[in-house]
Amino acid sequence: MEKTTLKIPNISCGHCVNSIKNELIEIEGIKSVDGDPGDKTVIIEWENPATMDMIKDKLKEINYPAD
Repeated sequence: MEKTTLKIPNISCGHCVNSIKNELIEIEGIKSVDGDPGDKTVIIEWENPATMDMIKDKLKEINYPAD
């Protein structure tokens, strides 16, 4: 299993974090998503078949691109 913390400048509140969680958890292989609106970060744990590229593509698609 892999784990990463991504900086996402568009996060402004808990609703933003929930939107990200709801979208990312639909990707097969995503195990957990947790976020902090204060730090504008999201911590994601995943395993195959999910990939970092898939995660970043989904974030971009939902208008929360990672730095």
